[in-house]
Amino acid sequence: MIRSLVFIAPLLALSACATPETRLRTGLMNAGLSSGQSACMADRMVDRLSLIQLRRIASLKNFQKERIRDMSIDRFLHNIRSLEDSEILAVTTRAALSCAILR
Repeated sequence: MIRSLVFIAPLLALSACATPETRLRTGLMNAGLSSGQSACMADRMVDRLSLIQLRRIASLKNFQKERIRDMSIDRFLHNIRSLEDSEILAVTTRAALSCAILR
């Protein structure tokens, strides 16, 4: 028992140190984006949005119920607009377009 705690404690400590970019990338991947698209968008978004704004994106229930691949662009933008934050909408749209062009 004590031996397993010795191995588990460092893993728990490392998981608590996840960067906002890592959390955002994982959230985008969970929403249905490819790992490359998620990494590209997270890299562009993380420095332009506050931690509160990043958490608001992650809290969108619609992204947890639907896969982005199955969404139309109108539905995707509707979900982002539902946050009623023009900065989130602008940054997300620019990141998605930039990454789509680069790929």
